[in-house]
Amino acid sequence: QPPPQYRVKDRFVSLPDESSYQPRLSDEYIRQDDGDVPSIFQDFDAAQGSRGRITSYCVAETIDRKLLMELLKRDSVHSIEIFPEVVYARCERPSNDGVKTRSDVFFFDYGTVVIWGQTLQEERRFVEKVKAACCVDLLDAAEIEIDEFLFVWSANEKPHIQNDTFTINYQYANDHLVKLSVSHALAQSTKLSVYEYRVVAIVDETKDLPEVLASTGKVVLTRKAVAQLMGQVFLQKSAVNLLSSVLDTPDFFWESDVPDSLQHLYEGCCSYLEYENRVEVLNLRFGVLQEMLDMLRDHLHADHSSRLEWIVIILIVVEIAIGVLQLLEV
Repeated sequence: QPPPQYRVKDRFVSLPDESSYQPRLSDEYIRQDDGDVPSIFQDFDAAQGSRGRITSYCVAETIDRKLLMELLKRDSVHSIEIFPEVVYARCERPSNDGVKTRSDVFFFDYGTVVIWGQTLQEERRFVEKVKAACCVDLLDAAEIEIDEFLFVWSANEKPHIQNDTFTINYQYANDHLVKLSVSHALAQSTKLSVYEYRVVAIVDETKDLPEVLASTGKVVLTRKAVAQLMGQVFLQKSAVNLLSSVLDTPDFFWESDVPDSLQHLYEGCCSYLEYENRVEVLNLRFGVLQEMLDMLRDHLHADHSSRLEWIVIILIVVEIAIGVLQLLEV
């Protein structure tokens, strides 16, 4: 499935200044000699991962947490942390020059995986292991969504998103909560793309029906086929609006120890991804599909009622004719 073209990539979206939020640094990021945190004016060495890939994969309906934890314990995972709807794993692997490379992976319960800092080959191998080990109800190949971005840790530029590149202050490079806030928006957007694909598939399947009805006055589908289409629309609409957490602000941001700046970061990412507009368009499509299928159902119901009326009329005529014949015989 090619990446969805639902956003204006060259649009510049400013991200909030997290100056009031102190980054949560991992042990190796703190100087061992005096414990000082690097100044924001210090340049960040590009070789230490100042830029890299962010990729969001939606590959299944859900991810089984128990099976996922078993997989992570077997794999080269440095640390694991559990959040509402998310499992975070920090991976470390030795590179060719002997230096450990770090990547961050976020596993969302609704079947989406967001990976920071891995190569394309590493991502694909990792996702295949996840699919084989702990995914429930794998998506068809045509439904799998992959959305690719870049990140840049900068000491000079203001935080922003443009051309699918996230530019964030480098002092947050090892803060997984900042990455989690961004990943929530990416994961929800990628999952939403799956629902968009399914609705487009239903639209393609039914787009000729109104034209055929207008030109011939007949519905080419049976009552059963129309009922099945109505069921598909209802299932997708309920999956988006009732059953999943794709439309909700993640519970993580409602926790008491989570600063507001992280929610503002999440909201800025959603703005760039045009999330609210896409949800509105999706629900409008649901509404149009529902109206069209209701019209087809009513038309088929009217035809069925008309046939029943003619059957009754014919039976009455036959009964009268039989009665007349019986009178003549007498």
